[in-house]
Amino acid sequence: MRELRCLGAGEALLVLVLVLIQLGTALKCVCQLCANHTCETEAEGACWNSVMLINGKEEAVKSCLSPSELKGQVFCYSSRNVSKRNCCFTDFCNNETLHLYPQTASDGSSWGRLELAAVILVPSCLLCVGVVLSLCALQNQRCVHSKARKQDPEEPLDDQSLVSPEKCLKELIFDMSTSGSGSGLPLLVQRTIARTIVLQESIGKGRFGEVWRGKWRGEDVAVKIFSSRDERSWFREAEMYQTIMLRHENILGFIAADNKDNGSWTQLWLVSEYHEHGSLFDYLNRYTVSVDGMIVLALSIASGLAHLHMEIIGTQGKPAIAHRDIKSKNILVKKNGTAVIADLGLAVKHDSNSNAIDIPVNHRVGTKRYMAPEILDDTINMNSFESFKRADIYSLGLVFWELARRCSVRGIHEDFQLPYFDQVPSDPSVEDMRRVVCDQKLRPSIPNQWQSCEALRVMGKIMRECWYANSAARLTALRVKKTLSQVTVIKDVKE
Repeated sequence: MRELRCLGAGEALLVLVLVLIQLGTALKCVCQLCANHTCETEAEGACWNSVMLINGKEEAVKSCLSPSELKGQVFCYSSRNVSKRNCCFTDFCNNETLHLYPQTASDGSSWGRLELAAVILVPSCLLCVGVVLSLCALQNQRCVHSKARKQDPEEPLDDQSLVSPEKCLKELIFDMSTSGSGSGLPLLVQRTIARTIVLQESIGKGRFGEVWRGKWRGEDVAVKIFSSRDERSWFREAEMYQTIMLRHENILGFIAADNKDNGSWTQLWLVSEYHEHGSLFDYLNRYTVSVDGMIVLALSIASGLAHLHMEIIGTQGKPAIAHRDIKSKNILVKKNGTAVIADLGLAVKHDSNSNAIDIPVNHRVGTKRYMAPEILDDTINMNSFESFKRADIYSLGLVFWELARRCSVRGIHEDFQLPYFDQVPSDPSVEDMRRVVCDQKLRPSIPNQWQSCEALRVMGKIMRECWYANSAARLTALRVKKTLSQVTVIKDVKE
């Protein structure tokens, strides 16, 4: 009898070791949008299963979850009676169809674990040993969790910061981003902020949903509300904004992500800083800019893009990121006349260690009018991260052209227009853009009068060097930033 008990304990330990090994290796998962309906995660990734109530019907999504997405936590949370998400850690464990159940039925999942334990720990004569091992493991887990809570510098700030009525939003974001990894507020704080925001007015609509101005403790915030069909877009953009060390004065300040339901549908919220001037597109439609104002805006846009493109090496490092949808509508103007880059829903990250590019599974594409030649004629090398950065630079040149047209020199300026306004329809197709940009090799015209103003002359030169058909010949974002900085220095010396 003693020999059987020893054998049972050994078998149980072997099972535990096998489970731990499984968690540390790549998994194969069911993926509806992938080839052969199968995807493979990175190490420490997970399989993802989701079901959401859309127009009274249940719609499911199955795919792989990267370690960075898994750390987001919010993406594994469910909403009562409206959405259900499951993250699991064995091969093809998401090969089941989830269904939405009443809250009272949620306890049923615990019976599945007991049944699994019973299968593993049979025959019944070994149950005693299994219970002892389980209790030991549970106690160890509690000790580790308790230790982690004590070591986490963010933990004591959560509730104290929120209940303190004198704490403003900027102070809260500064405290939490500097005390932690620089990747944003903890999940609990995000959810608490999002659920105490009062929506005020709709300020914009797009393919993803709506943007609202909201109030949190008397302060304005922007709330981007995704439609339930765009769950992956919301998921992706929230993940990108919470990349370690991403926060920068020229990148839109992310505050919180949360999923809210009203009993019949789910709202997916992305909360960010509010900028009353709106997008650069709206701003240039309403106002002209001075030479100084143009340089300040252009320099801040280039600075934001340079930070995105730059990889920061270290334990708290940042991966290089390409935006993939640079345009005047995705750049916001701040009160002080500088700009921030927004809308990271199509962005890609580069892992320099494995040379892997994290490309989102998303039905959206970039904006056709701003697409680089190599994207339009489908010659871009999707396996090279530099290709995505160079495509961003082409789009940046078009944004600079929109900006420079509205620069007023001695009272002379031009009307606001979108790039290629005189060569393609108002809603051009890929074929329209390919014909003009690739076949005819046309670019927006640069007026001769720009040569009489040093700043406009430099801007025109930058644009041309961003528009080369050969993407390898284009400037880098850092080079654009340094060139514009020199324009500011030269101006200061002259004064």
